[in-house]
Amino acid sequence: MMEALFAGLLGLLIGSFLNVCIYRLPRDLSVVHPRSHCPHCEKLVAWYDNVPVLSWMLLGAKCRHCKTPILWQYPLVELSTGVLFFWSVYTAGWTMLGLKYCLFSAIMVDLVATDWNDRILPDEFTLGGFVAGLIVAGFTPAPSSLMTLFLPIGLPPWIPSVAEAAFGGLVCAGLLYLTGKIYEKLRHREGLGFGDVKMLLVVGAFLGLPGALMTIFLGSILGAVLGSLYIWKSGQDMTYELPYGSFLGVAALFVGLFGEQLAAWYWKLFT
Repeated sequence: MMEALFAGLLGLLIGSFLNVCIYRLPRDLSVVHPRSHCPHCEKLVAWYDNVPVLSWMLLGAKCRHCKTPILWQYPLVELSTGVLFFWSVYTAGWTMLGLKYCLFSAIMVDLVATDWNDRILPDEFTLGGFVAGLIVAGFTPAPSSLMTLFLPIGLPPWIPSVAEAAFGGLVCAGLLYLTGKIYEKLRHREGLGFGDVKMLLVVGAFLGLPGALMTIFLGSILGAVLGSLYIWKSGQDMTYELPYGSFLGVAALFVGLFGEQLAAWYWKLFT
């Protein structure tokens, strides 16, 4: 439990950095310089005003200097990352597998928020996340055993694991790209951004082909239901661009971190 609590605290700090990335990367700004500052008055944020979640509460969700409201996104991203880090280590332990899920959580939180805000999925987190997923796959068990059907017996364990990660990412990204092209051909307008395709590279690399396919399924349901409700309530027309990457990210987190618990509950219910 103490390891999980430490991971949760680390997640809060990582979430604070993710907020910087969420704001700056879509605007092609450095995530290192300058230091954290208010986007409205541009005053630097003191260290004691930059404590995750707590500072937002103590400041009354307003900038200390200009009193401009601080978006609820900031504590939500920090708290979400902290909770996901806690759960990753609580379920997988302080292991490479736990680290893998922490890294995956951070990537997905960033992509969910960035796509929701700006309809952008930065290459730093999609293509970079794919590479990270391949590297981590070499140190963790493969999420499925599909590649063992095609590879020779007796290989070092890291080879099937990395192959599974690459196969899952490339196949799912390819399927989504093909789906988008078919939609574009039939409807004569773009249905999916290429960022969504690159995002599935990450999902497949971390979750394998079965997990990525489940993510597409759940993400599509979330997008259809919640997106339709939003369009209906806001009065937008049906051509409104929905942040599909956000729905994919939420679904991927659910599948990656809670999939085993859901499967166990399902089999217990029907057996």
